[in-house]
Amino acid sequence: MSTKLVTVVGATGQQGKAVIAAFANNPEYRIRGLTRNPDSASAEALRSQGIEIVKADIGDLDSLKSAFSGSHIIFAVTDFYELFQKYGPAKAKETETQQGTNLAKAASATSTLEHYIWSTLPNGTKEFPVPHFEGKFNVDMVIKADAALLAKTTFLLVCFYGNNLQLASFRPYWIETAKKYVQFTTYGPDTSIPFIGDVSNITPFIQAIVENPEETKNGTMVIGSVEALTAKEWVETWAKTRSAEVQLVRVSRQDYDALWPWPYWSEEFALMMAYFEGHPMSQWLEPGQKVHTAESLGITGLKSVEEWVKSWELPAP
Repeated sequence: MSTKLVTVVGATGQQGKAVIAAFANNPEYRIRGLTRNPDSASAEALRSQGIEIVKADIGDLDSLKSAFSGSHIIFAVTDFYELFQKYGPAKAKETETQQGTNLAKAASATSTLEHYIWSTLPNGTKEFPVPHFEGKFNVDMVIKADAALLAKTTFLLVCFYGNNLQLASFRPYWIETAKKYVQFTTYGPDTSIPFIGDVSNITPFIQAIVENPEETKNGTMVIGSVEALTAKEWVETWAKTRSAEVQLVRVSRQDYDALWPWPYWSEEFALMMAYFEGHPMSQWLEPGQKVHTAESLGITGLKSVEEWVKSWELPAP
């Protein structure tokens, strides 16, 4: 039996590595990892595992068409945050939309393609704009306009990483005089956050998507979430495992943005948290969108946020 070729965009990133793990050591698949820097230590580590490493530029359509050649399954993702640090939010959104459009067009031109998995996010709204959501959602619309590609597509909505706790504007800071940690917020403690949690939880989602193509293709949205926690529960779960106390301190948007100005991500994350607080998950999806979750796909072995945080250490600032 011939093997199927799985091509993973962003192979050295968090999502890419988790996707590769879904196919590693499975003789039914060959893996091709795409990266801008095939000589990096991360790329070399993948190469040592028998993964084909190919240089590709997601800003160049012809580069992607060549890199996708012969692929049966493609996982595609874009990196808003690198663009954000370089350009700021508006230009980052525009560039991410173009990169995602290039990926979709290259996938559509791949004659061997059977399954396209696009890592996406919900759309922002006029009241709750979120640039790093909107760039990916714009690409959803490009895919939906291509009927042949849409028939082969799964939209994977990867929810909140547990390790976002290490980022400057989410980080709990030790206040020696109070003998507790403080997390500064612009949102209420009861704000509900849908978590993928441990990034490795992406692996069983990918496996379930590929194993159930009739359920997950044709533009189906798969919600990559293991549980929802409130903002307070998230940080308290982390503190509890360290026998520490933590307090959420709400500050104004002006003060929050001033603490961590661009190119830090406080403004972008404040917009996202306002979206979570004012736009519940039940309102995220387009009308008529077919949806699958971990429960409906029968995914097991997922690691809860509480389980993940026990083995995770907050890196030094």
